[in-house]
Amino acid sequence: MSPASAAKIHWFARLEHRFHVWRERRARRRGRSATAVPFPGYGGSDWVRVVGRVLIVPPPPKRARGERAGVRGWRSFVGIPVSFASARVEIGGRVHEVVADRGGVIDTVVEAHLEPGWQTFTMSVEGQEPVEASVFVVGDDVRFGVVCDVDDTVMVTALPRPFIAAWNSFVLDEHARTPVPGMAVLLEQLRRDHPGAPVIYLSTGAWNIAPTLRRFLSRHLFPAGAMLLTDWGPTHDRWFRSGREHKTRNLRRLAQEFPEVRWLLIGDDGQHDEAIYSQFLEEHPSSVAGIAIRRLLPAEAMLAGGRATAPHDENAVPWVSAEDGAGLRDRLGDVGILDAGS
Repeated sequence: MSPASAAKIHWFARLEHRFHVWRERRARRRGRSATAVPFPGYGGSDWVRVVGRVLIVPPPPKRARGERAGVRGWRSFVGIPVSFASARVEIGGRVHEVVADRGGVIDTVVEAHLEPGWQTFTMSVEGQEPVEASVFVVGDDVRFGVVCDVDDTVMVTALPRPFIAAWNSFVLDEHARTPVPGMAVLLEQLRRDHPGAPVIYLSTGAWNIAPTLRRFLSRHLFPAGAMLLTDWGPTHDRWFRSGREHKTRNLRRLAQEFPEVRWLLIGDDGQHDEAIYSQFLEEHPSSVAGIAIRRLLPAEAMLAGGRATAPHDENAVPWVSAEDGAGLRDRLGDVGILDAGS
């Protein structure tokens, strides 16, 4: 990195980077090595978006008889990111060398010609055993997709109150996390009614929780989908990343990558989902099939600091709301996005 480039980076980001480098050196002196942690990605007929992270991770805890223990949230944040690590991606019979960013995050597009649906490939770093990864390839004939928020939409987290958020993120055992009633059934029916449709979980949560989130979704029978999270901490020019910007940027990217797909946007009224989706609808009306907002229960709204409503045009596309997945399922059936008879 040139001195001129380094001078433009926020001082807190430089401090964070030095701290991670120090932790990495200590870990390597103890004989620990880096590993690739891939996350579910997505792609088109001749390209895929590969997402993952390069980390030095501690061994998972075990119970007395060798059974894996439940994972407390804080353990997801103790992995050491390996800045600017090189990773080897083998996909569709070709090998690609990709580079992680300052936080160890890999988010890149590579050329690949794959059949529609879930496909597998491998990722490896530093000569370690390749790790299997997955990607959902969207067929050229697909015209419908689902983008779904996570916090308080599929998982009850009571965000964004900081103390409650900290408890849920760092302390709570992953097995104690609670799904929003009916949301798994709703998403599964959407997948059945629209064969080949991609499901993308778009969250402001940190990439650190991706493995925990994937296990949570599988345990509670949510359909598999690509995950787009973010890297907590400072950016080049600010103290912390903007969750709203993260969601807006990825929605715009999906509209560009899949111009023929119309997305059902699912979120909640506890943060900024309504405002984000309303703005995206104004910018890309042809890319939105409908908007479904889960209304927080009164107790959840109180913990979350109230409801974040935003003005919107309900006549532009179907716009429905309910307190759980069953209610949203009924409303989406009324407007024809779901098969009301199934």
